Amino acid sequence: MSLQPTPRWDRETALLAWLTACVSIFSFLFYFRRGDILLYGDAVAHINIARRVFDSRTPGLLQLGTVWLPLPHLLMIPFLFSNWMWNSGVGGSIPSMAAYVFGTLGIFRLVRSALTGAGDSDGLTRATAWAAAAVYAANPNLIFLQATAMTEPLYLALFIWAVVYFNEFLQAAGSSADGDQSGIVSSSLVKCGICLAAACLTRYDAWFLTGAICTAAVLVLALNARCRNQLRTGLRTFILLATATPLFWLAYNAAVYRNPLEFANGPYSAKAIEQRTPGTSHPGSHNLQVAVSYFLKSAELNLAAGNWQRPWILLALAGALTSLMAGFARNSRSLLNQNPAGRQLWPLLLLWIPLPFYALSVAHGGVPIFIPVWWPFSYYNVRYGLQLLPAFAVFATLAFYFMTRLAQSRAVTAALAGMALILVGASYISIWRDPVCFREAWINSRTRIALEQELADFVKALPPDSTLLMYLGDHVGALQEAGIPLRRVIYEGNHRAWRQPIDAEGLWERALANPSQYADFVIAFEGDAVSVGVRKIDLVPLAVLNVSGQSKAVIYRTRAQAR
Repeated sequence: MSLQPTPRWDRETALLAWLTACVSIFSFLFYFRRGDILLYGDAVAHINIARRVFDSRTPGLLQLGTVWLPLPHLLMIPFLFSNWMWNSGVGGSIPSMAAYVFGTLGIFRLVRSALTGAGDSDGLTRATAWAAAAVYAANPNLIFLQATAMTEPLYLALFIWAVVYFNEFLQAAGSSADGDQSGIVSSSLVKCGICLAAACLTRYDAWFLTGAICTAAVLVLALNARCRNQLRTGLRTFILLATATPLFWLAYNAAVYRNPLEFANGPYSAKAIEQRTPGTSHPGSHNLQVAVSYFLKSAELNLAAGNWQRPWILLALAGALTSLMAGFARNSRSLLNQNPAGRQLWPLLLLWIPLPFYALSVAHGGVPIFIPVWWPFSYYNVRYGLQLLPAFAVFATLAFYFMTRLAQSRAVTAALAGMALILVGASYISIWRDPVCFREAWINSRTRIALEQELADFVKALPPDSTLLMYLGDHVGALQEAGIPLRRVIYEGNHRAWRQPIDAEGLWERALANPSQYADFVIAFEGDAVSVGVRKIDLVPLAVLNVSGQSKAVIYRTRAQAR
């Protein structure tokens, strides 16, 4: 059995790539014209973290910080050298758009290779692969997120392709002609390791995924005596690739911040933010069952509204259960018409990895998820539910595939196809006008954007050669909108991070202690590091900006500028 794609699949893949690219570009233009690609505060932060690597008084890779992993920012940098692409946010959207296309192709290849590996190459198999890709690519929430600088589309693409290559590795490892397939096995395993390495530099979800796939790979090869010796080198390379980036990030944090877990328990981590808000608690905190419920509900909200949500859960679970049974059953010809020894469907269950990861993160990691239909009836991190989109896209379509195989009737096949079309169409139409990810971004951005627009109008009127002292953690979007180069700003990243807890000789600390010597204007938001730490005796208040729901902003002129 050959695992190489046929020309037919190559043509279909090219067509799918072209269609998905068209969807990506047209949807990006739609949201860009409406001014919506910078609604997420995190998207603005990602863009400016990447920008300050080269646009800063202290440029360099250390400007990438610690809490957010660096790969998304590194991919944005080439596009952000253009001031227009930085100012507009377009430079941050391009990696997400490319990832959206590759993620869709990954879903298509995953379903295609799983079913083709079982010996199927008929029209139903092709239709199932196309249907799974369509469910993934047509999701309104993913279409919105891929137009922004958020990290979810990039991670989803890497996640999907890691599972693709792991599945193909298992197919080759299980082939009877193991001598002929050993090269394919090693190649697939190495490609899987590369995808995991990149994913581990994108989101922490991948660290959990890496542990699961590495464990599975070791067990498979330990139980497969036929190819164990030939693949020993490939396995070592795979594990090295998959684990190198988490180890690198731990070492980076240890060297720079004197704490290998700075990203997890440092002052900017989710855990620290939760601890700074005493008396508050999020649903699911220290309650795994509730955490699972909230994450699954957020996944449903990303798929459909109202009564259209529940069928997705039922179909996906049915597809997963049947895949597990069919993959391990010796007599599963009636379902898959497969080689009885084939066990190629169980790797698809890795698509459910986000469920335990986010349940544990909500319960014990200080990561809240607020959904509008349950207490506290608001929007926060609802987009995390989108991590289960690949599982729903694959297993819901596989459920229809299995039912069609069992029916073996054209009338039943037509009825099932109609039901699938109605479910997907009605579900996505129900959320098309108001995707929950878009609504989350819009609701949480209104007051922030209002304040940043007022501040941008003010700072644009300042002398073009003036220097600002400002904490960029919350409202860097004002400078981005005003087009103020970050090298004109003294901010919290202008010091040596390895000098803990402060760098007495750092530019940031010196400017706070003596603002008139280093800056012309000071922008302080109530409660931030500038408001609390700056020496105000040398400051002359110029303006106060008050926006409901946001901290008060005060713009000062220093004595040096007054003179």
